[in-house]
Amino acid sequence: MSGNSVKILIIEDDKYIADFIALTLRQHDYACQTAASAAEGLFLYSANRPDIVLLDLGLPDRDGLEIIKEILDIKETPILIVSARGQEKEKVEALDAGADDYIAKPFHMGELMARIRVAQRKLARQSDTEESTYCLDNLKIDVLKRQVFVGEDEVHLTPLEYRLLIIMIRNRGRVLTHNFIAKEVWGYAETESAQTIRVVMANLRRKIEKESAKPRHILTEIGVGYRFADE
Repeated sequence: MSGNSVKILIIEDDKYIADFIALTLRQHDYACQTAASAAEGLFLYSANRPDIVLLDLGLPDRDGLEIIKEILDIKETPILIVSARGQEKEKVEALDAGADDYIAKPFHMGELMARIRVAQRKLARQSDTEESTYCLDNLKIDVLKRQVFVGEDEVHLTPLEYRLLIIMIRNRGRVLTHNFIAKEVWGYAETESAQTIRVVMANLRRKIEKESAKPRHILTEIGVGYRFADE
């Protein structure tokens, strides 16, 4: 999916930041619209159905967390939070609400562009049928046969390890909180779930990573959750 076929909506009340992001994206052939409030943002979203939304949480008329839920009620859309609310609690709340990623202000435009490219790959996957195989470096998963290979060697995973791996791969590039993972696996999240997930992830890393202390595939987002490498 090329840049000029992707529509991006920027919901940001700081005009300088919104204009700067929009200018940079247009230079890379993205089609952009900007909104300075939640009301304007939701109107433009409903009217134009953009492919990706960049959202500031601290809007003047409504909290950005409410906007995440309203957008996702309309259509599954990659939402990237770009906000000065950099505390761990705010990040977790936004990701649990359904946002795909979180970038704290001030940010480097190169990093934002990289996150947008990840969101584009998610869009491309949504338009494809379910992948039957997945390959990255020396890791290969045959989804139909439920087989996992590292290089030429088949790796035997427990049912829970395999399920976690598939959840991570289907959401690769996206930060997944402990709560999100727990709800995907068990349908609910409890305090004990996070510890269980940490233990299983550690075991999974030992099986699929060349160096579990320096993981290539399963990356830890400290205090938040995990991200599966997308490239």
